Amino acid sequence: MTMATTRYFHTPDGVRLACLDTGGTGRPVLALHGAYGRGRAMLGIADHLGPAYRLIALDMRGHGLSDHPDDYGRDGFVADAAALVEHLGLGAVAIVGHSLGGITAYQLAARRPELVSAVVVLDFPAEYHAPIGDDQLAALPARFPSMRAMLDALAFVDEPRHFTESAVEEPEGWRFLWRAKEIHAAKAAVRGTWWDDFIAAKQPLMVVRGGRSTVVPRDHAEEMARRRPGTEVVTIDGHHDFYITHQAQLGAMVREFLDRA
Repeated sequence: MTMATTRYFHTPDGVRLACLDTGGTGRPVLALHGAYGRGRAMLGIADHLGPAYRLIALDMRGHGLSDHPDDYGRDGFVADAAALVEHLGLGAVAIVGHSLGGITAYQLAARRPELVSAVVVLDFPAEYHAPIGDDQLAALPARFPSMRAMLDALAFVDEPRHFTESAVEEPEGWRFLWRAKEIHAAKAAVRGTWWDDFIAAKQPLMVVRGGRSTVVPRDHAEEMARRRPGTEVVTIDGHHDFYITHQAQLGAMVREFLDRA
């Protein structure tokens, strides 16, 4: 897997955020993970983008090695991503965002267009009203005696690796870097109608949906393409976390899109 260096920076409102940077002179691509994830989980895409691209993966607020502020509304996530792009000083960047990162990607493109050159949205719609449905995750213990016990407790999820990327071992046992109440707040804030932001993003934009995921149904994806002319929609035959299970296929799609964009 591509190696990356962890760096830290502070947003204008004092939130300390971590990001991983693969370095090099390639075109910058900002990767934004989904809820319960972290930037490191997105590094697999870098293996398939090649040296023409430099991947910078953010640990969004409340995730990974970043701070845990009080606010998990949409404005905070968008402002954090904008702060990182400005901190990097690289000009407009392409953004690849999964789920929670996907809505952040197209909202940043709409609200701060000078910071974004192209957008890839991984399995997030322009309108989302599904129940949060994370009761089993919220009920997990704060610590686990072993990694095996943690994996056993995650047996109900489609892709445990999405969660175990955020597992850390301490003298008292294993725990996750995220806090369930904060993730609940972040997921509650993405429920709503976001067509205005989605349509307002004028950059080249591709939506990648999971064929076995319920997050972006086929008819909704078709509506996204109809309401926003120029939107490219492709399907990967995977569950919601196909960014892990179908890395090579996704990486090839993203590279081909960004080469054109």
